[in-house]
Amino acid sequence: MPLGVDEVREVRVTAPARLHLGFLDMNGGLGRRFGSLGLTLDGMATTLRARPSDRLCASGPSAERALKAARAVCDRFRWPARAELTVEEAIPEHVGLGSGTQLGLAVGTALAHLHGRPSTVRRLAAELERGARSGIGIGAFERGGVILDGGRGPDDAPPPIIARLPFPETWRVLLILHRDGQGLHGTAELQAFKALPPFPAERAGHLCRLIVMAALPALIEGDADRFGRAVGELQRTVGDHFAPVQGGRFTSPLVAEALAWLEAEGIPGVGQTSWGPTGFAIVGDARRAESLLAEARRRWAGSALDFHLARGRNDGATLESTTDRVVLRAS
Repeated sequence: MPLGVDEVREVRVTAPARLHLGFLDMNGGLGRRFGSLGLTLDGMATTLRARPSDRLCASGPSAERALKAARAVCDRFRWPARAELTVEEAIPEHVGLGSGTQLGLAVGTALAHLHGRPSTVRRLAAELERGARSGIGIGAFERGGVILDGGRGPDDAPPPIIARLPFPETWRVLLILHRDGQGLHGTAELQAFKALPPFPAERAGHLCRLIVMAALPALIEGDADRFGRAVGELQRTVGDHFAPVQGGRFTSPLVAEALAWLEAEGIPGVGQTSWGPTGFAIVGDARRAESLLAEARRRWAGSALDFHLARGRNDGATLESTTDRVVLRAS
């Protein structure tokens, strides 16, 4: 009797962008360092399609990065280096939205399913050397929502996710993008971390208490003002620590100007994601957010700033697989 099996014809992965809201403990005196709070965004993502091929190739935006990740995955897992990758949409690179981790995990996930070699997200991240300091991108890919990671421990494993909460449906995130601007990355980022002064243990302790005892309870209770005040304080503390290597509390003076205006308008939850230059403001009312968006676009019309509204995303990456039915006949 002939046997039927499913052969994967195409895999499509969509990986959401994320905001890195700040580090909690850069002191590391308790054995774990960094610890991060982050938020997954809806409406901004990397979408990758993978198909069988006789060679490994990639096209579309960020194609070279996708190909580099694919080669690394195939080499480290000893998978066949054969696939046609098409990046249909890519998160902007080096602006603080997690483009590298999301692209790498999308590539790894697509190839794993295409070749029938399942792997966990955390193992893919470790092999691709993602999550060196923060687990936010990994958590965003796995489950979405608001994510708290437990920092980097003594081994090489990515930071564990210790809390994940949904972002309220009625809240909005006002994004401030600086066109053609980029934050520190690569070798410059590594050098910047080495150049930072020691982070006081007392300050780290306060930030951990601030997030666990103020930010997360406010999030559960739907109190955008209290959540925003905690995020704003985290941003000011971490931003001032990084100021010597990024030129100020925020990377872009123009983004800083917009953030100051939003604070003056009564929005406490403002800041910069990762190294920036992208800024954000957390607004607890959708109509207020729309009004602020319109006013911001009017005020900075003709400048290098772009403004967008986003919702939080309470789901992780999505995977779609198309199969062909292949009939195997006994000889």
